[in-house]
Amino acid sequence: MGQEPRTLPPSPNWYCARCSDAVPGGLFGFAARTSVFLVRVGPGAGAIPGTPPFRVIGELVGHTERVSGFTFSHHPGQYNLCATSSDDGTVKIWDVETKAVVAEHALHQHTISALHWSPRVKDLIVSGDEKGVVFCYWLNRNDSQHLFIEPRTIFCLTCSPHHEDLVAIGYKDGIVVIIDISKKGEVIHRLRGHDDEIHSIAWCPLPGEDCLPINQEENSEPELPNGKVIAQTPVTKGCYLATGSKDQTIRIWSCSRGRGVMTLKLPFLKRRGGVDPTVKERLWLTLHWPTDQPTQLVSSCFGGELLLWDLTQSWRRKYTLFSASAEGQNHSRIVFNLCPLQTEDDKQLLLSTSMDRDVKCWDMASLECCWTLPSLGGFAYSLAFSPVDTGCLAIGVGDGMIRVWNTISIKNNYDVKNFWQGVKSKVTALCWHPTKEGCLAFGTDDGKVGLYDTYSNKPPQISSTYHKKTVYSLAWGPPIPSLSLGGEGDRPSLTLYSCGGEGLVLQHNPWKLNGEAFDINKLIRDTNSIKYKLPVHTEISWKADGKIMALGNEDGSIEIFQVPNLKLICTIQQHHKLVNTISWHHEHSSQPELSYLMASGSNNAVIYVHNLKAVIESNPESPVTVTEPYRTLSGHTAKITSLAWSPHHDGRLVSASYDGTAQVWDALQEEPLCNFRGHRGRLLCVAWSPLDPDCIYSGADDFCVYKWLASMQEHSRPPQGKKSIELEKKRLSQPKPKPKKKKKLTSRVSVKQELYDGNEEESVRESAGPVENGSVSDQEGEEEAREPELPCGVTSVVSREPVICPPLSLGLEKPKVIVNNKVTLLKKEPPKDKPEALVIKKRKARSMLPLSTSLDHRSKEELHQDCLVLATAKHFKELNEDVSADLEERFHLGLFTDRATLYRMMEVEGKGHLENGHPELYHQLMLWKGDLKGVLQTAADRGELTDNLVAMAPVAGYHVWLWAVEAFAKQLCFQEQYVKAASHLLSIHKVYEAVELLKSHHFYREAIAVAKARLRPEDPILKDLYLSWGAILEKDGHYAVAAKCYLGAASAYDAAKVLAKKGDAASLKTAAELASIVGEDELSASLALRCAQELLLARNWVGAQEALQLHESLKGQRLVFCLHELLSKHREERQLSEGESASSSYNTWSTGIAGPLPERVTAVWKSTFSLDTPEQFQAALQQLQTIKYPSATNNTPFKQLLLHICHDLTLAVLSQQVASWDKAVEALLRAVVRSYDSGNFTVMQEVHSAFLPEGCDHLRDKLGDPQSSATPAFKSLEAFFIYGHLYEFWWSLSRPCPESSVWVRAAHRRTTSVEQSQQLDDAGSEETDTQAPQPEPSKPPELDMRLTEESKRMLNTCKELFSEKHASFQNSQRTVAEVQETLAEMIRRHQKSQFCKPTANGPDKNDPEQEAEQPLSSPQSLGKEEKNEPLSLPELTKRLTEANERIAKFPESVKTWPFPDVLECCLVLLHIGSQCPGSVTQEMQQQAQELLQKYGSTKVYQRHCQTFCT
Repeated sequence: MGQEPRTLPPSPNWYCARCSDAVPGGLFGFAARTSVFLVRVGPGAGAIPGTPPFRVIGELVGHTERVSGFTFSHHPGQYNLCATSSDDGTVKIWDVETKAVVAEHALHQHTISALHWSPRVKDLIVSGDEKGVVFCYWLNRNDSQHLFIEPRTIFCLTCSPHHEDLVAIGYKDGIVVIIDISKKGEVIHRLRGHDDEIHSIAWCPLPGEDCLPINQEENSEPELPNGKVIAQTPVTKGCYLATGSKDQTIRIWSCSRGRGVMTLKLPFLKRRGGVDPTVKERLWLTLHWPTDQPTQLVSSCFGGELLLWDLTQSWRRKYTLFSASAEGQNHSRIVFNLCPLQTEDDKQLLLSTSMDRDVKCWDMASLECCWTLPSLGGFAYSLAFSPVDTGCLAIGVGDGMIRVWNTISIKNNYDVKNFWQGVKSKVTALCWHPTKEGCLAFGTDDGKVGLYDTYSNKPPQISSTYHKKTVYSLAWGPPIPSLSLGGEGDRPSLTLYSCGGEGLVLQHNPWKLNGEAFDINKLIRDTNSIKYKLPVHTEISWKADGKIMALGNEDGSIEIFQVPNLKLICTIQQHHKLVNTISWHHEHSSQPELSYLMASGSNNAVIYVHNLKAVIESNPESPVTVTEPYRTLSGHTAKITSLAWSPHHDGRLVSASYDGTAQVWDALQEEPLCNFRGHRGRLLCVAWSPLDPDCIYSGADDFCVYKWLASMQEHSRPPQGKKSIELEKKRLSQPKPKPKKKKKLTSRVSVKQELYDGNEEESVRESAGPVENGSVSDQEGEEEAREPELPCGVTSVVSREPVICPPLSLGLEKPKVIVNNKVTLLKKEPPKDKPEALVIKKRKARSMLPLSTSLDHRSKEELHQDCLVLATAKHFKELNEDVSADLEERFHLGLFTDRATLYRMMEVEGKGHLENGHPELYHQLMLWKGDLKGVLQTAADRGELTDNLVAMAPVAGYHVWLWAVEAFAKQLCFQEQYVKAASHLLSIHKVYEAVELLKSHHFYREAIAVAKARLRPEDPILKDLYLSWGAILEKDGHYAVAAKCYLGAASAYDAAKVLAKKGDAASLKTAAELASIVGEDELSASLALRCAQELLLARNWVGAQEALQLHESLKGQRLVFCLHELLSKHREERQLSEGESASSSYNTWSTGIAGPLPERVTAVWKSTFSLDTPEQFQAALQQLQTIKYPSATNNTPFKQLLLHICHDLTLAVLSQQVASWDKAVEALLRAVVRSYDSGNFTVMQEVHSAFLPEGCDHLRDKLGDPQSSATPAFKSLEAFFIYGHLYEFWWSLSRPCPESSVWVRAAHRRTTSVEQSQQLDDAGSEETDTQAPQPEPSKPPELDMRLTEESKRMLNTCKELFSEKHASFQNSQRTVAEVQETLAEMIRRHQKSQFCKPTANGPDKNDPEQEAEQPLSSPQSLGKEEKNEPLSLPELTKRLTEANERIAKFPESVKTWPFPDVLECCLVLLHIGSQCPGSVTQEMQQQAQELLQKYGSTKVYQRHCQTFCT
């Protein structure tokens, strides 16, 4: 056991890329909260021989916020210099020997996140912040440079050890850049590969790239583009760089190549120890590249392990685990920083800081852990030495862990065990069992009481009874009688007492912690027959012999009770503030009477010692009150938090105080002996070493526990005056607490609470599994500051990992936690504010009779005169004129004479009030007088009626009240308070008027509410309201509410209509369902169909079928939609959909059926729609035949066209099913004609391929009789089929290399009919010059041979297209169309000439020219117009009549069924003949030319005819 001071320091800060560093010779520093702790390592540490060679030697104090970066100068001769960066925005340069700031700058505007002292330039410190700004600061010349490289968050930066201008920077998003600071931060390399935070950057200690055997080719990574391509200079040539990232990889980069050469993936190691594998912890990947081993690299790993990678065997990814042999030597949580340190005796050490709050030192030669320095992550609330296991010190800490420190370990100064299981909150109280080994009771700030067995690894036992607030203190004492503890035999010898912040003391049975704890107030009340309210208890302490219990209270009193029944024998009224601590003197003194000494400390700074020997021994019948102390110890300047008697001395006491010091007293002499000032915060606990009379331990809210020697203190008493102020300044340099929401103080908030909540900023989270080190936040919330992306309490972070949140409720059972009742350091409690009433004078109420009052304050003579006039008036019954005049003048005497005079006085006063603008006072006077009606009349006339007046109106009678309410309602309308006016009308049962008023001012909602509540349901007013409101809502576009109105008015049809107005699928579906519910079947069906069509446009067939399911009458439509879906699926499968397939929603039955489309359709109909019998098919057919769609045009939208075609195809399939072949042919023809009319050739061909895959022959067979009525329709269908194939054949000739089948889906051109006619026109215009309609296809000479068989068969059928009657009929139609066009043109020109007449001559001159030009542009026929003579009107009329007569003569069959354009077919055949000689027979060519000559007179075909017929 060494006679030297020791420090248990705060935990090193978390999530900082570089906040610890070391220099040769053995000095190590780490940032903890707002300061830096320095540790001397090696022979120079002055450690006791046999113990680890290190010692905490001091602290750099000066920052006001968390220190985020720490770096030594690594230049020989200035190892004493170091730099720190902090969240307070400053970078400070320190001299560690004097512990003073040498220089500082506050250049950064944002949180500083990275810092490094250049290893090449003696006075250069580089820092970077979260917004991407880098500052270079040269210490010697106090100069700086601002660089802004990338607008990203910097996570770490490292200066090159080989080149003074190069700095590598790692960003939050995984980018790494190397910049040249001599070139204003120019980016030399941009290294891309990581995709998450860069935690660490290490340069290879050797320049050049020869140290690692990496082949150019071996690297599997792709070339990475750099920021800029620069010439290979010695600067960038040759150096490796290693980066560690949160993405779980380490990458080695080549600076000469500017790219990655090796990637090391962290291995998942099986963790030793009981860590829950399901709990994922956030990774921090830090690196160290050893100077003397450039082929090796040290890295951290997932759970705190350290790995030594062998870079020479990169393909094997070989690594060695540190401390592989010794169990439990590794860190148990992630490691943040690694610092190499060379001691004076040349040992190569490595120091690591971790989330497990340990600093470990590793021997690089053996990779074993040399020593561990534990640390604290919260306030040190409580200290307790074990009475059984001597030297075993338990420390209760605000980070949710109990530390048990074996202070007498010979091998290890810091032999500390952590206990975190089951704690989950700040540990505020500890107490060892007096006789049972390893039995430690603890209490937490969420009211939990538990028992730990420190010799086992079991979780603690937790009492089932929780305190509502923080546990203040614990004590072991004899059991007192309570119902729960049973008889003598089965009782424990000692039970556990706990005192909580709510003021109760509970007795827990340690054998049955799951049983209910006993509130000792019950026993105190019964034993002492107390009727009054018991005080709020704040402290409990048992005398060592177990016969006397002392309770400290919130009011400052201390009560002394005697066992077994807790008889109150004494009350000490000394302190007048909350009692924080009571301590009884030990029993083994040389003077036995000293064991009756009891010291107590409160929120006052004075300590009192009482000698209770006389009281206890006299055993008084009734309680004694003590008001004089035995000894008074004055000196502290703030509240006392803890007291401890020395076990080695008589009457020697140590006290801990909020003034930041601990004081040793000779209590018997009232003399201060020595004062310890080592803490930088308010002291919370103190304990005297049980082994060393000179040694004391103290804990404070600076996260430190100090072991100090009383004999070594230079001060003998607490600081007073200036000293005290300096100490406070020192304490104020502690971190400022982040603002928390303050809880309003309840009437009795124990100020003792400050002990536990003072300015501590640790928040605690529930731990999901065994957390190797508790589940509690670090350092007053600073550590997490680097974690802005984590929401409070969690997401990506593991539950094992502390995250700083606002104070949370902690216990699961009792969620109420005391929230910080902030108390400013050292300041005394301010007195309670006086009630405002006393501070601000109340405004005097306005007088009701001001004129009378003023007249009573006139001169004495006037007042005397008043008396005389009054006496006369009272005495004489008959008054003469003078006295009457006097009384009139002195109206205020009305108060003392008769009623008439009083009325007059009130009248005068009332007029005065009105003139001064106080009508309410006038009204009150009138009320006093009883003239309520008059008041109401006046107020109504002036528009000054109030609720009050109207409320009083009934006093004046029913009719007055009715009139007043109506008047008030009118007044309210003038003031635009219509709803209130209506309410008043309702009060006098004028319901219709109220409703009308609301309606006329558009308060429909209110009007309906009133009408519905007060009128008969069938009242027409109600319906009128609904309809009016509905109309307005409909106009404004609020369709859903309008629909509700129409439903309210029982007009369901309108409701459905208005819902459907929006026209989207959802609205239509709702409208259809509504119509269906109310029996409007026809409307419902039409809406459902519209809804289905909308969904169809969105390619949502599932929804469409659901909508159609609403109605049986839509069964036919369901079949159409089914066919539509199958056809679309069919088209999609053939890659012919219009590129919309991605978002389609198909029914399940649309897939998995093979075979031709008609068969697939009928199969689905039968399976899904249960269409089996001919009757069902017939019914569906009849349903669909009633629906007629208009014919298509070029402008018909494609989706609509497809639906109409599917309708026709459905009719065709249904007709086939009922063997009505003539109808089937007509329906098929309609589908084909529709696609032809719309110009969609592709769809036409798809209909052919799907429904007539083998041609039309089978239909001819089915029709049978060639004279049947369906024959013309069949002829047309066949003609269209041939027409389609003809075009496909022609296009196949134009393809560079036709495949074996002549027209293998020639429709790949997807030409619409518009394009076709365009092609023909273009071909025609080309032919006048070139005679070739299409570029001649480059086809091989043997092609004709290959085409012959196929072409002959196809081209022979083309004779069907040369229908003379159709050619003639189409020619007549064209003539009619052209004549109509010419007539329209003439009318247009005539109107134009009429319009232009008034204008000047200029434009008119052009008219004849314009007219002459016109015929040129549209030649009619070979006649006059050739000579550019316009046709006359009679001639045009004649032509029209002739053509119409010709048309009338054609049979109906020709007119009814469309036919492909005969001349167009002739032209195509002639083109084929010219392109492929011999393919078209001479006879057919002859026939085609004849038809062209005969019927090609119209302008469309003139030029084509010239080409082929001349």
